[in-house]
Amino acid sequence: MKSKIILTALLSVSLMACAQETPKVKHKKSNTTAKSNAKKVQFANAIDPICHMPTEADMKDTAVYKNKTYGFCSAYCRDEFKKNPEKYVQQ
Repeated sequence: MKSKIILTALLSVSLMACAQETPKVKHKKSNTTAKSNAKKVQFANAIDPICHMPTEADMKDTAVYKNKTYGFCSAYCRDEFKKNPEKYVQQ
């Protein structure tokens, strides 16, 4: 009989723990004005030298070579460029 009472008590406690609400997290509001005021980057290349996709001013994968900024469609293309930039830079 005592084991049933203890089992019932443990079951009740575990059910009550599961029924509690998860705490709500307050997220900071994003600063959309910072994005709109971001400076557009002028790349030295009009197309990605690795995969030949067009570059856009807001590309995040970039590399600087001989004081020129090059834009890439992906981290893979950027890393391939960094291995041998002379191979891909048009002179």
